[in-house]
Amino acid sequence: MTNDPSPTERKQPFLNRDLTQLMLAILIGVLSGYGAILFKYLLKSMQWLFYQHSGEFLEYAHEIPMWAKVSMPALGGLIVGLVVHFFASEAKGHGVPEVMQAIALRGGVIRKRVAAAKIFASAVTIGSGGSVGREGPMVQIGSSIGSSIGQVFKVPSRHMRTMIGCGAAAGIAATFNAPIAGVLFALEIIIGDWGMTSFSPVVLSSVTATAISRYYFGNFPAFEIPHYAVVSPWEYLMYPFLGVASGLIALSFTRILYAFEDGFEGLRFMPEWIKPAVGGAMLGVLVIFCPESFGVGFGAMNLSLTNQMGFVMLFALIWVKILASSLTLGSGGSGGIFAPSLFIGAMTGGAFGSLMNIMFPGVTASPGAYALVGMGGLVAGTTYAPITAILIIFEMTGSYSIILPLMLTCITALVLNSSISKASIYTIKLLRKGIDLTGGRVQNVLKKMLVVEMMSEDVVTVSEGATLESIVWTFKTENASYLHVVDGEGMLKGIISFRDIRPVLHEEGLLQLLIAKDICTTDLATIHMEDTLQTALDLITEKGVSQLPVVDADGRLIGSLTESAINSAYGQELVRQELSGEG
Repeated sequence: MTNDPSPTERKQPFLNRDLTQLMLAILIGVLSGYGAILFKYLLKSMQWLFYQHSGEFLEYAHEIPMWAKVSMPALGGLIVGLVVHFFASEAKGHGVPEVMQAIALRGGVIRKRVAAAKIFASAVTIGSGGSVGREGPMVQIGSSIGSSIGQVFKVPSRHMRTMIGCGAAAGIAATFNAPIAGVLFALEIIIGDWGMTSFSPVVLSSVTATAISRYYFGNFPAFEIPHYAVVSPWEYLMYPFLGVASGLIALSFTRILYAFEDGFEGLRFMPEWIKPAVGGAMLGVLVIFCPESFGVGFGAMNLSLTNQMGFVMLFALIWVKILASSLTLGSGGSGGIFAPSLFIGAMTGGAFGSLMNIMFPGVTASPGAYALVGMGGLVAGTTYAPITAILIIFEMTGSYSIILPLMLTCITALVLNSSISKASIYTIKLLRKGIDLTGGRVQNVLKKMLVVEMMSEDVVTVSEGATLESIVWTFKTENASYLHVVDGEGMLKGIISFRDIRPVLHEEGLLQLLIAKDICTTDLATIHMEDTLQTALDLITEKGVSQLPVVDADGRLIGSLTESAINSAYGQELVRQELSGEG
């Protein structure tokens, strides 16, 4: 009699696992949906506290006294600086890189306090006039909720990435009323996995959050735009050029943003918590001269989409918004880069469309059509997520007629930018910390450590005249994987592995005839004490070996470095950084 389970019984654990994931996805969608509602109401409340208004900034910017335009963003920056410095450092910046870092380094574990800190810090930043968006905060808030749910229900670490993706998708979907774009954002940027194991829970979470958002705010597109259509087939030839323009502007935005971040970090004499206040004050001065840069900027975007701006204003606002967002985020404010990308893209597309209207008046649509397409081009050029860019513009506007120009522009921007820089506006922040998601390794950890720190001086050597019998005996007694062949002065001449002598082990007549010099490998990859562990690891990977001899400048053997020692150093340093709060 056998006790083997039936096929149905064998499948049951998998069914339970999948069902559990789907139930948790719904829970994450519910919590993230209400988190988005709470965030939106809190943002309006903060806006009212700072300016006694809760509408679009551009509508009442002229009513705000000049002193308030400077002091209110500065006050908001001060509050955010204190929250970030003393409560949750993860609330600083645009949020998405921090989520990606948690997945890469911490198994998807995000501190539970991050959601609360991010909701408050971002609401204060945007409510006080910060030139940032809502999507980054909501991605981090939703991801924090997903991570917390995963921790509470003890989800295996291999599934935590999906839980975080559910939260990110729900956050985007509820914020922009864009469930498809929410799913694609999570799969394309956060999870990086299109398998059904991740796809189903993420879709369910996104749909749940969208349903909740629509119940409270209605089913309306984020932008109300006129109907656009391609005027002539010749117009399709112009959109790749818009893709080039969008890509170059996107690269400029990325580099200027991080240049400002470096600039504020270089102010060593200034406490970290005061820097967002300085950035806010500088933003306020900019707002005095250009109120369109105030806040998220939906008012100015709508003007560009409805053809109510001229070329000069459109072109100027590209750079004004880049400056405003760089001041806000570079100084340590809290908010997203998605909305600034949409703003900059609308101005880029509008300016490009104005020029096309002048040059080819009979075959081009209005500048507003190009502004709409430019929004997608900038998002694709900054995030390197063209599918998300295409779908989110479609869902935010409800306009399908512009989908082909969107595809042309977004792909052109992506191809151009990825050929110039491998990192998106999100991953470049991680690369600057040494986190290479493509390599799966925190490379700066190894770049900061030297071979001398991890090498072993206890190496097994044989003379180049040692017989095969002596070599075999040395392998037996020393339990070594490699023998280093040296001459009388200690110069490294070669390496012998057990694999090198295996073919001749049973040839008794050769035991005294063959010597180390005859059978050793002389084409060696060596390393020096002052080289970094990253250099050593790259060489080990390139040569396909498990250890490297360490030699001095003259070629004299002084030690050995193994791949396991490098991995050990890597793991120990990551643990140290996590415990000390670095990274």
